[in-house]
This record gives sequence, structure tokens and C-alpha cells, in this order.
Amino acid sequence: QVQLVESGGGLVQAGGSLRLSCAASGRTFSTYFMGWFRQAPGKGREFVGGITWNGGSTYYADSVKGRFTTSRDNAKNTVYLQMSTLKPEDTAVYYCGAREWTAQVQPTYYNYWGQGTQVTVSS
Repeated sequence: QVQLVESGGGLVQAGGSLRLSCAASGRTFSTYFMGWFRQAPGKGREFVGGITWNGGSTYYADSVKGRFTTSRDNAKNTVYLQMSTLKPEDTAVYYCGAREWTAQVQPTYYNYWGQGTQVTVSS
């Protein structure tokens, strides 16, 4: 079992930055692929970025490539999403998800989810 808790959301002006954290409980955190997703009102949950179990590879949606960076610290059981040059269209609830080992961009293949953290970007 893995429990996930996101933090770091908030209100920011366009062009600003935020760093989200996702703290995990469970001794097997280091074996999980960690994904970041977001969901805007009336829309489905979309993949934003992800990182392999050892941090060796990262993946990003085209819409955030070059602006967002994900990293992880397995010693702290925490994964991060650094968001820069934020745009109003980045406004959404952001979730972290965990699944064993392999990368995946579809949310249905994730076993564990956090409660989400709201990010609002004002123009």
C-alpha cells in the first residue's frame, strides 16, 4: 500500500512559479513510477509528467515541456513538480499517482492517488 499527499498548490500570477510536492508512505516507494496529472473543471484527468523509479527517465506532456520539471528523492519518499512560466491554462487540480515500475500516461493504470492540490494561475 502507498498513501500519497500532495502539497504546494496555490494562487500565482501568469509567468510565476510553484513547486508541488507529493509525499508517499510505504516502504516500496522506490519501486514505483510516479506520475503527475491535472484535472480542470469539466475535463478529464490528463498526464502532465512522470518519473521512473530511480529518477533515470522523465516524461512530459507537450503542453508543459520546457516549463515543468519532475524529480524525486527516494530517501525522503517524495516526488516534486517544479512549474515555471505558468499560464492561466495550467489552472487545475494537480494529482500525483503511483504505479509499479513502468511508465504510463493513462490514469486508469495507476494504483494509488493523492487527494490533489489546487493550482490557480491568474492572468
